[in-house]
Amino acid sequence: MKICFLVGSMTISGGTYVIVQHASYLRDNGYDVTLAVQEPFTAATLAWHNEASRLHCIPIEDAKSERYDLVIATWWKTALELPAFNASRYAYFVQSIESRFYPEVEVPLRALVDATYRLPVRYITEATWIQEYLKTSYGQDAALVKNGIRKDVYDTVGPTIAPRDPKRPRVLVEGHFGVSFKNTALAIRLAREAGARDIWLLTGSPVQWVPGVSKVFSRVPMVKTAEIYRSCDILLKLSTVEGMFGPPLEIFHCGGTSIVFDVTGHDEYIVDGENARVISARNLDGVVAAIRELLSDSSELSRLKEGALRTAQNWPSWSKSSAQFADWVRSCLEEPAVSRETCAAMVAEAWSNYGRDEKLRLANISSTVRRQKLRALAGKLPAEWARRLKQFEAVSEVFIGKRKAY
Repeated sequence: MKICFLVGSMTISGGTYVIVQHASYLRDNGYDVTLAVQEPFTAATLAWHNEASRLHCIPIEDAKSERYDLVIATWWKTALELPAFNASRYAYFVQSIESRFYPEVEVPLRALVDATYRLPVRYITEATWIQEYLKTSYGQDAALVKNGIRKDVYDTVGPTIAPRDPKRPRVLVEGHFGVSFKNTALAIRLAREAGARDIWLLTGSPVQWVPGVSKVFSRVPMVKTAEIYRSCDILLKLSTVEGMFGPPLEIFHCGGTSIVFDVTGHDEYIVDGENARVISARNLDGVVAAIRELLSDSSELSRLKEGALRTAQNWPSWSKSSAQFADWVRSCLEEPAVSRETCAAMVAEAWSNYGRDEKLRLANISSTVRRQKLRALAGKLPAEWARRLKQFEAVSEVFIGKRKAY
């Protein structure tokens, strides 16, 4: 059976990581799997995940000439592409409510994203809160398959970058720059404010140096990230929009603990005071207090690490999680065919509404037009200049960014 995942980008990200894991399992279990990718990619783009280069990845326009038994959208832009594919059945893997990725003032764009959750296709998600949200807000009955973890990679035993020092706990900040709700620069600033003397950074952004950070790890291959986790004691992850994020669970498996906001999806495995610290969203003073406590109280830090290890021991591997995903795929293939024409009409209506409403909005907001022109210009820059721009962006966020969570 021919399965096609529609993917926005093959660059390093948590969402792409999950797709690669499920796609690899399906391939290994007899399915003909294609990843149709919207953004350009090269062999170097795929190198961060040891399975990505073994998958059949092709540009999305090339994939449209094929016929598939099941096409699975994996984020909102790809969901709008579903009617362009010749398939018997369509589905949507919802990894977050992605309208929340955009500012509230972007009303037409958020409405366009939300329109994708009304498509008459099969749904699956990775987090309980998304499953409930799709049901209550859109009447969609989504299957639930929680993300697994690579037990062969994430473990307390293995190489490290540097040994842990019980007298000087190490703080790891994880996240991209230039994505406001990730709050990566803010996490670095709060760690410094709390008195952390050794701060490391793990990021998918192409940066080499960030003020106040001892070591920067940029675009590290997935199989090497455990070496970083095993070297650190506390993961500081302050994103305010998530589906079900993986880094806290990864450091749990490697013997560390985490400090997070009470972001959607954290409660899938994080329990405040048992395996981590959970701080009310945007309570920055609470974050600083939590960091200070764990830096100074070795017994409390050890207690949370022990709780994190118990959570890790009980969490399923990717093979178990992807086996459940494969069961869902089989159920999709047994369902009646989905109407391609109905999907196409709904997508056309969503685009029409967006075009009308966005035109009216932009007529009144010149700053948004300027920002869009700058983004378009950045996309045309040579790779080296784009990297320098990202480096400048990261440094400026740390130096002059507001003490504010987005």
